[in-house]
Amino acid sequence: MLTWGGRGAPVHPTRAGASRRRLLAAGLALLLALVGAPARAEGPGADCPPGQNDCNVWDDEPGTPGGPGGGGNTGGGGSGDGAAAKCQWNGRAIPCYDDLLGWFNNGDGCYYKLAEPQPDAPDGKQWYVRTCNGGDLGAQSVVLLDAAPPGYGAPPDPEELARRALAKISLLPPRIAVAPRKSKGPGLVGLPIWLWASPGEDYFGPLTASASDRGLTVSITAKVDRIVWTMGDGNTVTCTGAGTPYDAKGARAGEPSPDCGYPGGYARAATYKVRATTFWTVHWQASSGGQEGDIAQSRLSGIVDVKINELQVVTG
Repeated sequence: MLTWGGRGAPVHPTRAGASRRRLLAAGLALLLALVGAPARAEGPGADCPPGQNDCNVWDDEPGTPGGPGGGGNTGGGGSGDGAAAKCQWNGRAIPCYDDLLGWFNNGDGCYYKLAEPQPDAPDGKQWYVRTCNGGDLGAQSVVLLDAAPPGYGAPPDPEELARRALAKISLLPPRIAVAPRKSKGPGLVGLPIWLWASPGEDYFGPLTASASDRGLTVSITAKVDRIVWTMGDGNTVTCTGAGTPYDAKGARAGEPSPDCGYPGGYARAATYKVRATTFWTVHWQASSGGQEGDIAQSRLSGIVDVKINELQVVTG
């Protein structure tokens, strides 16, 4: 059975549309008219990336679906919610730079953009279009400042760009299967358990993407380092790959898996709930400055039930 469930909404606002551009242009025209200069319509709005297309996938008639597929954060680096800006307003993450509004100042919650064209100003001062309340177009004014406000003209944060790039790809949770399979009948105490997951780039990588802003490009490569299976009896199994599907008619039938399994099997008869977590490393590298780093991610599968019966010993 294959089931898909969507992720949450992106943490940033959606792309500014034509109506927003028209409203901004009209607002700038009105504001600059007050200080004696016409306004020029700005270009397209800032691109706020969509959220991850993560989902739940499970196999072999699971009894209970797993939790949301995305969001595992193991050791710093976010949960796959899209681009994680370092600027905030009222607890909400917002872009530190917007093509229409300019640079954000965390100190007062306003965006600043140099007014174009510049009205007449005293020596050493410049006019800025200020949009406050975290980018509320209804809270705009034109202000005369002695110096650029804090944060103005700052270069893009390469890790933020890496997260924007991450938002462009989907790190899917593992689609898992086991042997013995529920659909084929129960297993027996002490016999090997085979574990495997669907291979492929979406499940194990490598996946690549990039994002650019203000002359800087950051490229990412995402791949799974390991898959950890929770066996339902308090034990775990760690594998470095997707594992080998079990073939009841193959040469290894009845033997332990060659690369991913539970060789000694279960010690007691019961129904066990098995699930798996893939641990991804997203390595990012900036096009200049020599900056690079890693973002840890994890994805959780749904649950597969494994029924184990007692091994019957026949005596003569």
